[in-house]
Amino acid sequence: SLLRLKDLEVAELGDSDVHVKMLAAPINPADINMIQGTYAILSPLPAVGGNEGVGEVLEVGRRVASLKPGDRVIPAGAGLGTWRTQGVFPEEMLLKVPSDIPVLCAATLSVNPCTAYRMLADFETLAPGDSVIQNAANSGVGQAVIQIAKASGIKTINVVRDRPDLPKLVERLMALGADHVITEEMLRKPEMKDIFKSIPKPRLALNCVGGKSTTDMLRHLQPKGTVVTYGGMAKQPVMVPVSAFIFRDLRLRGFWMTQWRKDHAQDQEGLASMMDAVCQLIRRGQLTAPACTEVPLQDYKAALEASMKPFTSSKQILLL
Repeated sequence: SLLRLKDLEVAELGDSDVHVKMLAAPINPADINMIQGTYAILSPLPAVGGNEGVGEVLEVGRRVASLKPGDRVIPAGAGLGTWRTQGVFPEEMLLKVPSDIPVLCAATLSVNPCTAYRMLADFETLAPGDSVIQNAANSGVGQAVIQIAKASGIKTINVVRDRPDLPKLVERLMALGADHVITEEMLRKPEMKDIFKSIPKPRLALNCVGGKSTTDMLRHLQPKGTVVTYGGMAKQPVMVPVSAFIFRDLRLRGFWMTQWRKDHAQDQEGLASMMDAVCQLIRRGQLTAPACTEVPLQDYKAALEASMKPFTSSKQILLL
């Protein structure tokens, strides 16, 4: 195994540093990709895993102005190394979050809900009654898309892989606010027409699978619609028929939350307004943490294995 649980000395607190006690941190697909060496950012080794999580401030250096002991914080960007019990980090690598947000929501706040929020806001101007189609709808981002869209009056068509416990999954996604939950096979069937009797065809498709799933999904987009790719779980390229470009002028775009944060590093207002909007949805009960399994840090091996199993609908959260 590439991973070990090690005891390390906590670094000395510098004037601009913050000493944080970590509370909880999820295992996301990107964390696994970083360990495998297949992600676009790789930490110099030896490294601490984990890009997301929530902690509590224990102590701050004398130049730290934005944080105080007792504040809850999450990573401001990727590569923090959140799978640890404590750490000392520069102030600018942390973002304060409201203390009234439940721990599991805060631990899973900075990646999936923000990705969902940005993709729904930044590519197409969607109004109440419009629709969105997405694959891997049971993923962390997928669950957030369903809930954020529902709060905005946007309809969702949610594509999942067929599986033994499909009715249970459909029920869970419908309870989150999904309008339609269908399998990848159904995308290819004439019955899809029935869905569009009650809701308009989508202008936006969200793809984190690739391969056939994406090709089948984009057939249902309105002309001039946009496909946004933010993941590639099938490890297959996105295949688009030439006719979709010529006769329907479809747009293919990409999204990476890490890049968005880099591009908006100086746009504190934009970041704050997104965090406020997401936290408001959580407070109102309109956005919940994804389905989670809480695992003590010492059982990290079992958690990593569980996170890589096929048809996983529960996010592994390390309790620190």
